[in-house]
Amino acid sequence: MAFHGLTAGIICDQLQTVPPRDLASWRQLRRGWSRALKSQPPSTVVEIAIGVLSTGPWGRLTAYELIACHPTAATALTSRAVRHLGRGLADWGTVDAFACYVAGPAWREGRLATREIHRWLRSPDRWRRRAAVVSTVALNVRARGGRGDVARTLEVCRRAVADRDEMVIKALSWALRSLIQWDRKAVSGFLKEYDDTVASRVKREVRTKLRTGRKSE
Repeated sequence: MAFHGLTAGIICDQLQTVPPRDLASWRQLRRGWSRALKSQPPSTVVEIAIGVLSTGPWGRLTAYELIACHPTAATALTSRAVRHLGRGLADWGTVDAFACYVAGPAWREGRLATREIHRWLRSPDRWRRRAAVVSTVALNVRARGGRGDVARTLEVCRRAVADRDEMVIKALSWALRSLIQWDRKAVSGFLKEYDDTVASRVKREVRTKLRTGRKSE
């Protein structure tokens, strides 16, 4: 699919021919691509994102930010597209980008079923489980379009509370801290209910946030 001379192939060629030196140089490129895509239909942006996903070390982050930085691209996400964009997750940074920019918004807007998020929580893959928990951030953080969703967030937290993988523990803390602005009482109640199960790191960070408004003192 082509428009104004830009295609997924051209983006891939630019990423491969002259790879960005660092995050700053990559982001300069991505901003230029986002400007070119701004007026294009959301389905076009999702198609292009899928097309660049596997292109070198910058392809995955490019795909996620092209969607996140387009005014309406998230409205064209389908469960199939989300699954495609989530294949091969294997590191902290891209997992969180996927969850915050793709899976979380799609879930929030009803384009990804809650049962899919719950299925990820049962995965033997730590990154898939982390993605499920971090997806709640898009439900609750205003800067990411969150409008507050106590029920869905706490259900995910309940299903993840006994997970002792470090990546999931950190995600659980983030999820609960993000919910505080919407329902402090519910978060405090969760900690009390699962006091014998929830990881000490989660209790420490969330209670500090409840008390001081910060992650740590």
